Amino acid sequence: MTATRVLVLNSGSSSLKYQLLDMRDASRLAVGLVERIGEQTSRLRHTCVSTGGTREQNGPIADHDAALKAVAGELARDGVGIDSPDLLAIGHRVVHGGMFFTEPTVIDDGVITEIERLIPVAPLHNPANLTGIRTARALRPDLPQVAVFDTAFHTTMPESSARYAIDPRLADRYRVRRYGFHGTSHAYVSRRTARLLGKDPSDVNVIVLHLGNGASASAVEKGRCVDTSMGLTPLEGLVMGTRSGDLDPAVIFHLVRVGGMSMDEIDTLLNKRSGLFGLCGDNDMREIRRRIDEGDRQAALAFDIYIHRIKKYIGAYYAVLGKVDAIAFTAGVGENAAPVRQAAIAGLEGLGAAVDPELNGARGDEARLISPPSARVAVAVVPTDEELEIATQTYALVGKSN
Repeated sequence: MTATRVLVLNSGSSSLKYQLLDMRDASRLAVGLVERIGEQTSRLRHTCVSTGGTREQNGPIADHDAALKAVAGELARDGVGIDSPDLLAIGHRVVHGGMFFTEPTVIDDGVITEIERLIPVAPLHNPANLTGIRTARALRPDLPQVAVFDTAFHTTMPESSARYAIDPRLADRYRVRRYGFHGTSHAYVSRRTARLLGKDPSDVNVIVLHLGNGASASAVEKGRCVDTSMGLTPLEGLVMGTRSGDLDPAVIFHLVRVGGMSMDEIDTLLNKRSGLFGLCGDNDMREIRRRIDEGDRQAALAFDIYIHRIKKYIGAYYAVLGKVDAIAFTAGVGENAAPVRQAAIAGLEGLGAAVDPELNGARGDEARLISPPSARVAVAVVPTDEELEIATQTYALVGKSN
């Protein structure tokens, strides 16, 4: 029997999401999440889809190596272990691929070396991605391992979008340019939005708003990314859970010269202690909305700044695209926070976009429109499926030679 299963590993800075899929019909056999890796309160939640049974492990999981080994144990208990002959490949999410990796790539030592070279521009993510890769290769050295890069979808950006206005010789020497991230999500959501409209992706222009703890926007013209909010690193762009997003570069010089801060302190400030958390002490949108309902002015200000930045990018991408067919919300906040969607679209009626309050307030797990039928620009909620996108790209690459 030909192997048709793909295990997808999505190693975040403190988490490991995974799915085992049978690519004959893209059905899920097992799904799970290890969270709070490196803390005493780590948790592994594993679900066997065929039985519907869910198991939890609670307690310290020291690192990603220990997390993946725990996942392998859970899969083995369900008879779908990593050592199964039905497993075709393991697909890995890798955040930063630079300009070198523009498509899914079978991992070898050279690929690992190049991913390592990109750690300075993705210090929160590429190291965790590499740990997942190395552990998986040790567990199944005979199995193809495929890297699917967050940046790959954005390599279609024209140079006018991708270049910063600095000396190009200096930029090229140090590989300074706008790469963009969340590419697997933007690719999946833009295509799914086109299908929701009953059109081919090549006939549709979409603004995708990936709003999670990390957040990014993209302008997708006829299936190709032409602009995105994140840049050299995942720090640029929208206000995020703990990241500042767009910032005057001179703020850094000011904090060094006047504030006496070190570069490491500023790095920590902008990546881990800014954004919503820096503004109001919370990066959970549910908690922020609760505080707003209780009259908390600091939470309300944080929310307003967050929404203002989203609106600026929507307007900018209208101008970049010229014609917009849909605005799609996705990821944890985008899919679940109706007040965020309502506030982000409010006032855009003149541009053809509007939200129906009843449709917006209804919860659901499926892709759906939340705009009134009369709106010129559709507004959609499209649950992202980065794991399915990674599995699809992995299967398309490895399945050719299988």
